[in-house]
Amino acid sequence: MRKEMKSRKKIVWTGIAVLLMLGSGGCRKSSSVLSIPQLVKTAEVVAYGGESSVTYPGKVKAAEDVKLAFRVAGPLKKVYVSEGQPVKKGQLLAELDPRDYQLQYDATAAEYEQVKGEADRIIELYQRGSVSVNEYDKAVAAKKRVTALYHANRNALDDTRLKAPFDGYVQNKYFSAPEIVNQGTPVLSMINDRYFEVDVDIPASDFIRREDFSGFYAVADAFPGVRLPLELIDVSQGANYNQLFNVRFRLKQDAVKGLAAGMSVTVTIGFRPGAGGLAMLPVASLFQQDGKSYVWLFDEPNRTIRKREVQVEQIHKDGFVLVKSDLQPGQVVVSAGVHNLKDGQKVRPLPPVPASNVGQLL
Repeated sequence: MRKEMKSRKKIVWTGIAVLLMLGSGGCRKSSSVLSIPQLVKTAEVVAYGGESSVTYPGKVKAAEDVKLAFRVAGPLKKVYVSEGQPVKKGQLLAELDPRDYQLQYDATAAEYEQVKGEADRIIELYQRGSVSVNEYDKAVAAKKRVTALYHANRNALDDTRLKAPFDGYVQNKYFSAPEIVNQGTPVLSMINDRYFEVDVDIPASDFIRREDFSGFYAVADAFPGVRLPLELIDVSQGANYNQLFNVRFRLKQDAVKGLAAGMSVTVTIGFRPGAGGLAMLPVASLFQQDGKSYVWLFDEPNRTIRKREVQVEQIHKDGFVLVKSDLQPGQVVVSAGVHNLKDGQKVRPLPPVPASNVGQLL
């Protein structure tokens, strides 16, 4: 009887074990059935055929901002202009007391006339064969020496008068009469008023696209809504310590009345249509990792997604973004829920919304 009871218990426990095994197998089978590809919303990559542009802050500055100095030293006789005064090229700006330079010039001029006359007579006699070669060489050397001295003193006298090198206006005045100024010491500073310059710094991503530049304009903070046309002067071929490249533009002074050096502007650089492999994508298709922008590219044959890096160029108000990448028109990217996906994950695109389902209510 006892043996029969043990046999029945053994059968019961064996049955329980079999049921547990069947249960766990059923769970595994049901979990595999539930492992289905995730539904995702997708959008096609569209090639961008319009113009793109970028904007950078800049500042208006004088095209020529120079400091003017005398080439000789002496006491100031008079400064003929004041700060802010417009001047013309060649106009007399300031003058040194020419007394000492006038005396040197007068003495040299007298010696020049005497030596030149004697040398010319000896040269003429030499050509007739009346004087020796030695006397001829001395006459020629004397004439060259006194001629050089004469021109040097005449130039020194002329250099006591400081004239405007271009049309513009006086920015600063550093000395007044009768102060003594040294040779090369700035006395005045001038700004060219024919045109201004605008400098901006662009990143390497735009520098490598410089051949695709198509147009430029600036908008001054003081004149909002007024486009100021720019003319490209040059693009630096080396980056600065911030890894940016300097671009210089010319801006006409009469582009807008009241424009002045030192004003802040926003410079817009345009690119040719379709330049640089640009594409349009929904903004929601982008996600960030390690400071870079990516999208999920849908691999239709394998029904999987792959991470693809893109470079954002411009965000539009209609919910789309202009990117630069190796994406091809017609390829498909995930356009929603991109932050919950993994590289290589199997997905299933949502079916397109029927045209009759207005507002996607059905």
